[in-house]
Amino acid sequence: MSSTSLTAVRPGRRLERRTAAICTVLAIALVALTVLSCAVGVVAVTPVQAAQTIIGHLLPGMPWMSDGSLTPLQDQAVWHFRLPRALLAGFAGAGLALAGALMQVTVRNPLAEPYILGVSSGASVGAVAVIVWGSAAVGGLSLNIAAFIGAVLACACVAVMAQKDGALSPTRMILAGVALGTLFSAITSYLTISTDAQNVVGVLFFLLGSVSAATMSSLIGPAIALACGVIVASFLARSLNALMTGDESATSLGVNPTRLRALLLILASLLTGTVVSVAGGIGFVGLVIPHIARIAVGADHRRMLPLTVLGGAVFLMLADLLARTVAAPTEIPLGILTAFVGAPFFLWLMRRNGADRAGFGR
Repeated sequence: MSSTSLTAVRPGRRLERRTAAICTVLAIALVALTVLSCAVGVVAVTPVQAAQTIIGHLLPGMPWMSDGSLTPLQDQAVWHFRLPRALLAGFAGAGLALAGALMQVTVRNPLAEPYILGVSSGASVGAVAVIVWGSAAVGGLSLNIAAFIGAVLACACVAVMAQKDGALSPTRMILAGVALGTLFSAITSYLTISTDAQNVVGVLFFLLGSVSAATMSSLIGPAIALACGVIVASFLARSLNALMTGDESATSLGVNPTRLRALLLILASLLTGTVVSVAGGIGFVGLVIPHIARIAVGADHRRMLPLTVLGGAVFLMLADLLARTVAAPTEIPLGILTAFVGAPFFLWLMRRNGADRAGFGR
């Protein structure tokens, strides 16, 4: 092999090794954060006891589940309250980060995020309508289902308005999303100021995001959506790389830009709508995490997508842990904490030399 070929191969191998190393660290961090989250709370539980409780439920017959090492209160606190909350934070963070990465490809804009198309605002209208008017006024829909329907309708409106000559225009998608998002936000604000004061706190807590009401059943939707998103995105990684080079280049490489954009729009909306319906409007995750992944391992989606998914999960699980402990016993909404923690870190990253790989400084 020539020296030129070796020079071309080595950077790719270095990035692959770096990706594997970072993903391993993030996977270990996920496990550690899960255990730590299950150990933090009013009911005293050590990290070892938290790990024992989780293992004991996953692998029946463990001796510590029946020898008095764990009290029923500790078991209930970990398995029924803290573990679902930690897992929902992980699923939500991973889903929003993946949706952000897909949206940035769809519209070929580094500023894109899951909420740029008004999906979150549409979900907020559905959820706030249930909080303000009650479930009976919206056909008996639960808050989660109403929020998901609102997200789907917002996505459909954007898709219709972004059509140009039978294709989805990235510019029109952004403009339509911003306009519809503003409209939906205005509707949400009107519903909020016109309701009773007792409902305002619930509305604001939903809009700012929280996983405090997580249950095992509430994990099903985000888990399924995330699994579908990861599988589809993995198969489309090469096509995503082609689409980032432009429609003409993608077409020459055998990629149909219109069909791919439609699929990415549906996938990103499914992820965002599912997460927002159970966790509220948690912002910033879908914007910052994909950029951090690109800075770390480059723009190749075969490397940055796994990093994005794991990084989003770690980021939001850590944010939820801080939200529960920083101002205890008061809980800080996740949307506030993600902005406070994420924005300065993101600005610092932008000043580094690797920021060009995320689309800055060009």
